[in-house]
Amino acid sequence: MIENIETTILKFVASRPGGTTCPSEVARSLAKDHNAPLEWRKFMPVVHEAVDVLIARGEITLTWKSVVMSERAGPYRISDGKQKG
Repeated sequence: MIENIETTILKFVASRPGGTTCPSEVARSLAKDHNAPLEWRKFMPVVHEAVDVLIARGEITLTWKSVVMSERAGPYRISDGKQKG
């Protein structure tokens, strides 16, 4: 399942060149795909796990208020790994 979530995250990132994605958007999309749109919060732990994997591979960058984050902590936005703060 984690690979599917990684793919979903990367699709969101690719759909917004130069922009960012909120992890809750990914969770909402996954919940909708599982016919449980109101239960999106249950998908947040696996989204966070997939984000950690993608960060370790350098495929995404995390930011908060335009500041690049080296690891996931608190609120964050997801963008292309090629972007530099």
